[in-house]
Amino acid sequence: MAERERVKARLHVEQSLAVATLGLDAARAHYLRHVLRLERGDRIAVFNGRDGEMAARIDGFGKGWCTLSLEEKRRDVTPEPDLWLVFAPIKRARLDFLAEKATELGVAALWPVFTQRTIVSRVNTERLLATCVEAAEQSERLTVPTIHAPAALEAVLARWPSGRRILMCDETGGGAPLADVLARQGTDGPHAVLTGPEGGFARGELDALRKLPFVTPIGLGPRVLRADTAALAALAAFLALSGDRLRSPPPRAHAS
Repeated sequence: MAERERVKARLHVEQSLAVATLGLDAARAHYLRHVLRLERGDRIAVFNGRDGEMAARIDGFGKGWCTLSLEEKRRDVTPEPDLWLVFAPIKRARLDFLAEKATELGVAALWPVFTQRTIVSRVNTERLLATCVEAAEQSERLTVPTIHAPAALEAVLARWPSGRRILMCDETGGGAPLADVLARQGTDGPHAVLTGPEGGFARGELDALRKLPFVTPIGLGPRVLRADTAALAALAAFLALSGDRLRSPPPRAHAS
């Protein structure tokens, strides 16, 4: 069996991997010992988004701690698509699902924005990040999306980074099909997908967005999609059309 298939789990850590021994905090130690039921001597993979992925062996457990011996490098970090998801927050269960699937698809950042019709008034960014970390561990990803602090849509647009194009999901039918838009303007350079709340953008917001030179309204077909469905459909379509889906998948980390 290949070396890459012998690790029993993947774990995201914050520390540098340029060390011989790594100490884990209580939460990660509990996860390995009591959730995954791993033991001393078991091999896992660790990654931090900067140093690639390393094979590690569990040296031991204690009350609230675990130590790992780092062994060989398994993979170097490869760039993820420079694609953000900017979205109006939705209810918690669907928000967790959206963050998980967006991470699996490879987005570089998630940015919650409050619109005029957004019902949700608060976003737990710590929970959002934890969901993204877990999704990265499960999907063989070597990075975790950046979570931007929630802000009003107007404030986000006012300080929008130069050169990053926005593909706005237009539920009114005013946008051209995404495939046509990308055939015309291409997929090179940084992009973001923008989705509104369940009730859609307000008319004034749509008018303001359409006037911005870096915003392009897009359509996703003849059916009305829920906010999370629209976001994931747009992300998946963009990545497929940009060639990201043609990249070879990494070897599976878990034993068969």
